[in-house]
Amino acid sequence: MAVSEERSIADAADAHRWQSLPAGETSDAIVAAMTAAGIDHLFFTSGAEIVFFQEAVAKARAQGRPAPRLITMTHEHASLNAALGYAAVSGRPAATVAHVDAGTLNYGAAIHTAWRSGLPVLLTAGGGPASYPGTMPGSRDGGGHIWMQQPIDQQSIVRQYMKWDHRLEYQDNPGLIVSRAMQVALSEPCGPAYLTIPKEIGLLPARDTTFPTVAQLGLPLPQAPNPNGVRAVAQRLAHARRPVIVVSSSGRNPETVPALVTLCERVGVGVVYSTPRAYHSFPMNHSLHQDVSALNEADFVLVIDAAVPWIPGTDQPPESAYVAVMDADPIRTRIPTYEFTANLRLGCDPLLGIEALSSALSEFIGSEDTARFAQRNAFWAERSRERARVAQERAQAVSTATPIDARWLSHEIGATLSDDCIVFDEALPHNRLWDYLRSNRPGSYFGNPGTSGGWAPGAALGGKFAAPDRDVVAITGDGFYMYSTAQAAMWAGAHYGAPFLTIVYQNRSYSTGTLRVKSTYPDSFAAKAGYDGGYFDPPVDFAREAEAAGAYGENVRDPAEIRPALQRGLRSIREGTPAVIAVWLPKLLDNV
Repeated sequence: MAVSEERSIADAADAHRWQSLPAGETSDAIVAAMTAAGIDHLFFTSGAEIVFFQEAVAKARAQGRPAPRLITMTHEHASLNAALGYAAVSGRPAATVAHVDAGTLNYGAAIHTAWRSGLPVLLTAGGGPASYPGTMPGSRDGGGHIWMQQPIDQQSIVRQYMKWDHRLEYQDNPGLIVSRAMQVALSEPCGPAYLTIPKEIGLLPARDTTFPTVAQLGLPLPQAPNPNGVRAVAQRLAHARRPVIVVSSSGRNPETVPALVTLCERVGVGVVYSTPRAYHSFPMNHSLHQDVSALNEADFVLVIDAAVPWIPGTDQPPESAYVAVMDADPIRTRIPTYEFTANLRLGCDPLLGIEALSSALSEFIGSEDTARFAQRNAFWAERSRERARVAQERAQAVSTATPIDARWLSHEIGATLSDDCIVFDEALPHNRLWDYLRSNRPGSYFGNPGTSGGWAPGAALGGKFAAPDRDVVAITGDGFYMYSTAQAAMWAGAHYGAPFLTIVYQNRSYSTGTLRVKSTYPDSFAAKAGYDGGYFDPPVDFAREAEAAGAYGENVRDPAEIRPALQRGLRSIREGTPAVIAVWLPKLLDNV
């Protein structure tokens, strides 16, 4: 998440202002520090040792002090994904609360997603009491489970996926600790922080009623690129025959999108999304938007905030291509083994890098280059038109197939959803959704930034909290949908008036257990045995499951009914009720 220079300078000007509270508990300082850090939504899953959060939020509101909105979540996995979705759409940090080590474990693989997301999220969890019964507020009482809630090192559960972790101790200033957590989380490259709060500590009378806010601690200004490096990139870009820019996550800051469009249109640069397409970084319907095959003929490649710029051995640049990287972390220190080579790596904020490159180009281009750049624009535009034509023909060719063809479903989704929708896309590449989406508005598209399936429904819930006036749509396969604890997200959406639509590609198949098996073992015993382990058929009835959670549900088997069903789903969420549209597709490799 990019922090604008103006915001950072304004924060620095206010850095002398310390937060001061009336006498209260440690938890009051924790909530106040969260609020001062910009956290206005707290996704909360109940536990006996974290009741102080409920009291502190309610007390602050009753006394006229600001506090985050407490959102009840019935499962921690959906809770953390909701926090990620909220942070992605709003541009603000979010926080979660979980029950001791068990609730932390229930965050599950969403912890991985948080680590790869580049978003500032504070994960908190209670800590089981350790003090002798009756010796202090919050000491051990109740059932035997209390003794079971004291692991050797609770933070170690998540440590390798966090930028920062800490157990709040007696001697700590609680407000300072929260401010420090958020200072780290909000500094580029942004990421998650984890704080354990033992029950006794949360209930302690606050000894420190003043503490430094995040603004007082200070956030780094966005990093500008090295001027000599920018000039080298600008010269290569201006003189290249077939330049290509690779994007993935620069759209975390929506301001990068128009800046990149202006740059690319000026000199005729094709733009390719890498995998994952984590954020809306370039308009998908733009004539310069290309598929990954464009890399095959590139002589210059600029990679902007993309961890995996291409898949080695398939669509990748020629060995002779000049490769430059612009990234807040240009060597991807969070990936232990990294074999991608580059001629030049610039550590910088993506927006500042794009702006600096646009400025530096003036030195290397003249009036005689206008025709050449126009030719480059025309070349990419023709490629884009041809790709769209082929995609349309392929969809129409399967428009009446039953079971419904995944490509036709993707076509109908693209035809139904307007550019005003916010899409959380977790559909796998073989569904070809990217060929048909019309996401051109910055901040209108988000892809799973990690590799843990089950992100989309929870993220869509968080996105709806952040953008209550827009249609929010999660798109996912049935395998990922079942991982997502979707019922928890749907219940919260219905309960809080934050309805979102989920569209499910229902093929009753794991691509890993079918397509991957086939590619690994072309003539396999597993195939002859019917891909045992690759199918889950008959499936869960997602429509009835949605209804049980207070949502509208519909199963679709007729290809002609896809668009009307999607429109009914959109109508449902506009009337205040979450919706699930599950579309019946053929099983993958269904040849047995």
